[in-house]
Amino acid sequence: MEPSSLKPDSKESRKKTLVTLFTSLAFMVVIGAVVAFDFERIKTFISQAGVWGLVISVFVYAALGVTFIPSEPLTLLIGAMFGPWTAMLVSWIGNTLAAIVEYFIGQRIGSAANFLEKKEKLPFGLGKLPVDSPWFLIGGRAIPLYGAKAISVVAGVYRVPLFRYIWTTAVTIFVGSLMFSFGGFGLGKLF
Repeated sequence: MEPSSLKPDSKESRKKTLVTLFTSLAFMVVIGAVVAFDFERIKTFISQAGVWGLVISVFVYAALGVTFIPSEPLTLLIGAMFGPWTAMLVSWIGNTLAAIVEYFIGQRIGSAANFLEKKEKLPFGLGKLPVDSPWFLIGGRAIPLYGAKAISVVAGVYRVPLFRYIWTTAVTIFVGSLMFSFGGFGLGKLF
C-alpha cells in the first residue's frame, strides 16, 4: 500500500474516534447531571428496590465515575440503608467499573491524538513516566480529589496493559471503599 492511501484512512479513523469520544462524553455528562439533580429519587428507589437497588447503584457509580461528581454520598447512603459491608462491596464494584470506563475513554483520547507517536516529544520528560508501573498506578490513585480519575485516563492514553490496570485499580479501590464505608458508617452512628 502507498503511504498516501493510508493517510485518508488514518484521518477518517481519527475523525470517527473523536466523534465517538465526544458522543460518549456528552452521554455520560447527561447521565451524571440526571444523577446529580435527581439524587432524591435515586435514593428513594434504592431504598425501596432492595437487591435491585444495589445493582442499579453499581451503574450509578459507573455514571458518576466519568463526571466530577463524587460518589461518596452514595456510599454513605448505601451504608446507612444496608450496612457497611454491603456499601463497601457495592462501592468497590461500582468504582472499579467506573475506572474501567475512564480507562477506555483515555484510550480513545490517545488514539484520537496519536499520543503514542508524540509522547517522546513531551516536555520535562513526561513521555518517560513509568505509567505502566504498578507502583505508579497505585500511588497515583492515592492522590486526593481527582488523582484516581487522572490516573485512569492517563493509563488509557499510555495503553497500560489492561490486566495490570484492573488489578492495581481493584486493590486501591478496595482499600478506599473499605475505609470510607466503615468510616462513614461509624460517623453516621455518632450523629
